[in-house]
Amino acid sequence: MLFTLSLVLFAFGNMIPSAAGATFRWDTISQTFPGGVPTLNTGGSDYALAADLTSIQISGHGTFGGGVPPTGGGTWATSGPSAGTVTSGTFTVTGVVRFTVAPGSLPPGVIDNIGPNARSGLAVFNIKYSDGSTGVLTVSCHLPVGSPSGIFEGITATKGFVAFHERVPPVPGVDANRTAFHVLP
Repeated sequence: MLFTLSLVLFAFGNMIPSAAGATFRWDTISQTFPGGVPTLNTGGSDYALAADLTSIQISGHGTFGGGVPPTGGGTWATSGPSAGTVTSGTFTVTGVVRFTVAPGSLPPGVIDNIGPNARSGLAVFNIKYSDGSTGVLTVSCHLPVGSPSGIFEGITATKGFVAFHERVPPVPGVDANRTAFHVLP
């Protein structure tokens, strides 16, 4: 039994590129359907909610891995009771806490204008907001073919002492709340 399990883990592990040494790109993505064809582009927005239903909107991209410091960031906006006086600005990724690549791929026929080699996974980044606060951004990508059901699609974040812990799931026909990772050449 242990031998069989080892073979399964070995075969499964070889289907997923190792995060060690590879450079990845993360994006909040826009998914549109020109001519009925699913098409992925950069520039989408993702939302998450705090306990009092204050929302945070994140739009961004960046790179990490490959032995170099992470890059990237984007824009943020908050709305609701916990929003405070500054309600929008930019953020910068200051570090990678963790990244785990996961199984999953895009179905045939999807046009991926971001690049080849889309991957599912979960990344946790330290970020600094333009108003001086800090937080954590969690980016999770659940690609439609072969991703385990426990992987969510979208983001969660913290900003100062507020946790935007409830992700807003993607809804068909609404261009929001989608993410992607890509292995860079």
